[in-house]
Amino acid sequence: MLLLALDTATPAVTVALHDGRDVIASSSQVDARRHGELLLPAIDRVLAEAGLKLDAVTGIVAGIGPGPYTGLRVGLMTAETFGLALGIPVHGVCTLDGLAFAADLEGPFVVATDARRKEVYWARYADSRTRLTDPAVDRPADIAAQVKGLPAVGAGALLYPDTFPKAHEPEHVSAAALARLAAEKLAAGEEFPAPRPLYLRRPDAQVPKNYKVVTPK
Repeated sequence: MLLLALDTATPAVTVALHDGRDVIASSSQVDARRHGELLLPAIDRVLAEAGLKLDAVTGIVAGIGPGPYTGLRVGLMTAETFGLALGIPVHGVCTLDGLAFAADLEGPFVVATDARRKEVYWARYADSRTRLTDPAVDRPADIAAQVKGLPAVGAGALLYPDTFPKAHEPEHVSAAALARLAAEKLAAGEEFPAPRPLYLRRPDAQVPKNYKVVTPK
């Protein structure tokens, strides 16, 4: 087994290779505006580090968000393209689950990433492998009562200490954590969500209200 894991749902462009036993190569760069530029070179870099070619990959692991529209679709379209070209499965993994897995906390806690617009993508967890709630997007003040007293991880939690006073790293998801989590799930025969984006809201880009359609005469 050779899993290629990638995620572009947060400002981190992150890629990793997992050989069925552990991560053998990984790369993470934080740049919220250059997902499209950074992802393919990162994939080339981890393959070169491992001394392997893309056709050796037997499965793709793709972070499905939640995340902003533009960044998230870069990773998922790349994963889908590779899966079709190589004829291999693409396994979706919730990005928040990857962060929870990396946090490795024992008790109840919260994962929150930055959703912009003064909001966070978030979910509650019983432990690092068990999510209790569906991913949601909310203003931190609106969920203060639901997360009160709980430790929290993620960039969203670190941005809003009034709501998440017990926030700490990891700040962004890592493909290494996604790959390890996916390898565990595969070994246990667990099902994966479809590799479809969790946007949770409409894209930021909108057609102008007074947009005039011009048709040829």
